[in-house]
Amino acid sequence: MAQDSLMQFNAEQVLEIVRKHHPIARQTNIGIEQSRADILIARGAFDPVIGAYVSKKTFGGTNYYNQTSPQLSIPTWFGIEIHSGLENLTGSRLDPTMTAGKSSYVGVTIPLAKDLLMDKRRAFLKQARIFNTMAVTEQRAVVNDLLMNAMETYWLWVRAYQTFKIVENNVAVNQRRMELVRRAYTNGERPAIDTTEALTQLQSFQYQQNEKWLAFQNAGLELSAFLWTKDNQPYVLPVSVIPQDGWENETNINSFNTQLDGLLSIASKTHPEIQLYDAKLDVLDIEKRLKFQLLLPKADFTYNHLSKGYGIVSSEYVTPLFDNNYRYGFKFGLPLRLSEGRGEYRKAKLKIEAANLDLDQKRLAVELKVKSYYNELTNLKAQIALQSNNYLNYQQLVRAEGMLFQNGESSLFLINTRENKALEAQEKLVELKTKYYKTIYALQWSAGLLAL
Repeated sequence: MAQDSLMQFNAEQVLEIVRKHHPIARQTNIGIEQSRADILIARGAFDPVIGAYVSKKTFGGTNYYNQTSPQLSIPTWFGIEIHSGLENLTGSRLDPTMTAGKSSYVGVTIPLAKDLLMDKRRAFLKQARIFNTMAVTEQRAVVNDLLMNAMETYWLWVRAYQTFKIVENNVAVNQRRMELVRRAYTNGERPAIDTTEALTQLQSFQYQQNEKWLAFQNAGLELSAFLWTKDNQPYVLPVSVIPQDGWENETNINSFNTQLDGLLSIASKTHPEIQLYDAKLDVLDIEKRLKFQLLLPKADFTYNHLSKGYGIVSSEYVTPLFDNNYRYGFKFGLPLRLSEGRGEYRKAKLKIEAANLDLDQKRLAVELKVKSYYNELTNLKAQIALQSNNYLNYQQLVRAEGMLFQNGESSLFLINTRENKALEAQEKLVELKTKYYKTIYALQWSAGLLAL
């Protein structure tokens, strides 16, 4: 963080501080952590589950049954569920379909149609992972906008300072001129009205100096809104901190890509707002695949291999699957009209269609924005060249008028008029230059590159 002792401040320092310490940038990290927590929640659907069933019945002094049945269930990624358990059943009134004494089993449940290729557990976990990617991408989008706002404020601050320095220099020039005119009046070389003319011009510049200083102070306060310490405390930029020398040659800007074709290509692939739509389409595609399962019949096959005792699968009882010591079940269900499935699947496809249309609009909006800032940058470059020549011409006029004045062939009024025009030209040149550098950052922002 810049301290009071740091007298100069550049754009890259502002960007670094905003990236690291601004509350909005930190908040986006919270969103990423929340998405990671959602992944952990979705993974919970694949956690092994251990359970137990304990039951006992006595009536009229008769012990009907005592049943203890612990079980372990292990879901897998492919929809198959592996389960194993123990049973201990005793009593005098047992269900004849149940096996008395100690027994064990191991088996599987396999979906044969619905939920075979996709189910809610897999869908939610896949979507949670995509949402995590979206959270990272959304962070880039938010930080990209935040950095652009910071750069707009920074270059307004630079402009305010440079404009103040221009007027301050003019005040110094007019103070010297005022002293010269007074001495010339004292020596009888100039009329008294010239001292009034010189004083009026000086006071005009002094008034502007006060205004420009106030503008610089206020611009510093606006820039301070983006400056925070690592302790999450706001930092007020002191007026003793000024833009760095050589602000017209920001070194980090030289490495920026300002080629239109390259920027358009990068933006179409990596712009965070476009990537968010791509991720949204991935989420919707998973939803569509999940909804398609509603069009399939529910057909689940369960098989258990049985063993006496607690040996789970004793070698004594290992037989072919459907020869002995087994239990299986088959469950089938199918809505006759499939109304829910057809409706949900149609909605899922319509959502994808709408998202694709939004993506096309977003791609076009990003492309037009890049082209717009590129055109503005090209125009500003030409404008700066023209305005630089314009300012040099005004400077020559001021110098020429000064020489005529010294030779008694001109007046202070004409010098002041030339000087005012030169001042306007110089301020306009500073405005164009700061706008040009701001537009370079805006061009990077429009392509989604500031947050990289």
